[in-house]
Amino acid sequence: MASSGTIYVVDDDLAVRESLSMLLTLSGYQVQTFESAPRFLSDAKPARGDCLIADIRMPDMDGLTLQQEMKRRGAAVPIIIITGHGDVPLAVQAMEAGAVDFIEKPFARDVILAAVRRALAA
Repeated sequence: MASSGTIYVVDDDLAVRESLSMLLTLSGYQVQTFESAPRFLSDAKPARGDCLIADIRMPDMDGLTLQQEMKRRGAAVPIIIITGHGDVPLAVQAMEAGAVDFIEKPFARDVILAAVRRALAA
């Protein structure tokens, strides 16, 4: 059975937000989506037991900056970074900053679900 925590999805692409929301909801997770990192930071109240999935390339604030801001705020929420523009330096930067996983789009449903399970178990 899925966790009782919330999976937050932050991505400026509506199709990605909707598809991840549907997949995670059908897998038994509670999901909240946000179109931007600033919106997430102002509206979400992440807590222990939650997980954040964030895109790297977004206007206003990218996913790596969001990751740094979450760390600065002391939020103990595991973060999965997703991107359609991945490269090794970005992956290394995300992982060194504490990301649980770095996944390139498009990804298979099993890959993202396994990453969420690992994040929630961390």
